[in-house]
Amino acid sequence: MVRIDGATFRMGSDRHYAEEKPVHRVTVDGFWIDPAPVTNAQFRAFVEATGYVTFAEIAPDPKDYPGALPHLLKAGSLVFAPPDYPVDTRDWSQWWEFRQRVNWRRPYGRGSSIRGMDHHPVVHVAYRDAEAYADWVGKSLPTEAEWEYAARGGLDGAEFAWGDELNPEGRQLANTWQGAFPHENLKLDGYERTSPIRSYPPNGFGLYDMIGNVWEWTADWFSNRHPDNAPKACCIPVNPRGGPEQASHDARQPRSAIPRKVLKGGSHLCAPNYCRRYRPAARHAHPVDTSTSHIGFRCVFRSADREQSR
Repeated sequence: MVRIDGATFRMGSDRHYAEEKPVHRVTVDGFWIDPAPVTNAQFRAFVEATGYVTFAEIAPDPKDYPGALPHLLKAGSLVFAPPDYPVDTRDWSQWWEFRQRVNWRRPYGRGSSIRGMDHHPVVHVAYRDAEAYADWVGKSLPTEAEWEYAARGGLDGAEFAWGDELNPEGRQLANTWQGAFPHENLKLDGYERTSPIRSYPPNGFGLYDMIGNVWEWTADWFSNRHPDNAPKACCIPVNPRGGPEQASHDARQPRSAIPRKVLKGGSHLCAPNYCRRYRPAARHAHPVDTSTSHIGFRCVFRSADREQSR
């Protein structure tokens, strides 16, 4: 793991999506963080040692999803299925498809496997799955503040993890989408979907894939905006933990009782014409019970983790 010393930094952004506002100062204590996302090989070791069964491999209980269509109450996960023609980018159902029997071992459905993909990030992990792995290795999932500070790599206030240009001198510095999303993937970075970890240069802290490749779970409940900046240095929050669980529910789906956690970092599906969330400040709400083909995670270790394990 990589040691990140504690510091005060400017979290969030005032220049992009509403949920990233406002920029505000926070302080994080020092912690250790995985240099890259958890891989298929690492997750396989966890499953073989414990017999763990992921959320995507268990059929949902109808009592937990009142009104759900019966064909959706099957074991499975969401897979990116790109159309071959332009679509309305406001309708995510045009490129996401729920497929039965999709899980971390079969990331794209029938006939797919992770053979030869040991060093790719594990995907199709719901929040509970990521948390279970972290517990097994004696670590934790990062808070949003810890994750964002680590992703910035010491560049406080910079647009990207490597500076203020997305592609300096034409270089691809992360696995993101090139072309018109979701139908045109130019693959200028050489990858159609996930890429092996460490395929791109590390940031200033020596961390890989903090941007692009796969979204990463954090431990914080989602809130629609950040708190205001502290008026005085004495009031800067230390190790903040997001909002309350109840406030994380999606107001557009009042019948849903599924809380949402914060995802960070963007993925290989983030594109300039659709999802410009390939930045440290970017954040996204995701239900804790939902896995997809573009979400993974990494772990952190704090001194508190050692105390709890005693």
